[in-house]
Amino acid sequence: MKVILVGHSAGGLSVTRASHVFKDKISLAIYVGATMLRNGFSHPEDIKIGVPDLSKYGDVYNLGFGNGAEHPPTSALVKKEFQRKIIYHMSPHEDSTLAAMLVQPGPLQAILEAKFDEGPAVEAVPRVFIKTLRDRVVTPDQQDAMIRKWRPGHVYSLDSDHSPFFSAPFLLFGLLIKATAFLPTI
Repeated sequence: MKVILVGHSAGGLSVTRASHVFKDKISLAIYVGATMLRNGFSHPEDIKIGVPDLSKYGDVYNLGFGNGAEHPPTSALVKKEFQRKIIYHMSPHEDSTLAAMLVQPGPLQAILEAKFDEGPAVEAVPRVFIKTLRDRVVTPDQQDAMIRKWRPGHVYSLDSDHSPFFSAPFLLFGLLIKATAFLPTI
């Protein structure tokens, strides 16, 4: 039995990695406002198109230094006072409040070190990209650049912030169902 993988934000890197390693077990990879880079962060251009640049909002990150203050940060979390403005600006307040209580630091070091071997295996897994059109984290320009660099089979657009599961859950659900319509029937 094969699975459908859905990745959001940096979770797209996990979907791509799984597609490299388990191509025979995945029927579809769906990227939702996600980092979709065929080989991870293998080239300087990948950093530009795949890493969120939130510098225009100021000092927005709480950084963790798991390897000591003399080494680069190992984790990052958008400060609570910026989360609604940047991540959840179209989401209901109750959802963004709950998300702010539950969100955990992202493994910055692991994400930036994600590199995958080149090879044809990953091309065996069909891909769909769902663009989040009002995303302030993975911007529409970044999403378009990743789509141009590694063209998926289908691209859908969603009038959503970075968190469509909060800001447009029913529309997102509809697009996820639509994406599966192209799979062969069992």
